[in-house]
Amino acid sequence: MSADRTSAAHEHDAPQRRAPARGRNDRRAHAHASWWAFAVHRVSGVALALFLPVHFVALSSALRGDAALDGFLRFTDRPLFKLAEWVLVVLLAGHLAGGVRLLLIEFRPWSGLRKDLVAASGGVALAVGLVFALALVK
Repeated sequence: MSADRTSAAHEHDAPQRRAPARGRNDRRAHAHASWWAFAVHRVSGVALALFLPVHFVALSSALRGDAALDGFLRFTDRPLFKLAEWVLVVLLAGHLAGGVRLLLIEFRPWSGLRKDLVAASGGVALAVGLVFALALVK
């Protein structure tokens, strides 16, 4: 047997190489702006879905009459609720801007992860949050 045939025979006997560990590559991917846009979009979507039952409780208080609605609105006129309202508006703006970013990536002719769209959607969410915060301060 020649040397080439001998080495080929031993390759079949050797154990298969395992795929590289995912840890190193995952950390690098999590540092990318598109991963953060993905995470913000998913977390904001879940937070908005969790908010819906609270919103329905507020709407149901209006069905019980003016006194029930006024009581609920007085209860929510606290700094913690104002902060939560601001966070909700920022999450909504971030989710909307992230969704528009995904639609642009999907239906426009460019390719890639488009860091400029990530920055623009983040900027829109922060601008909406600042405008809403100014409206709360008055």
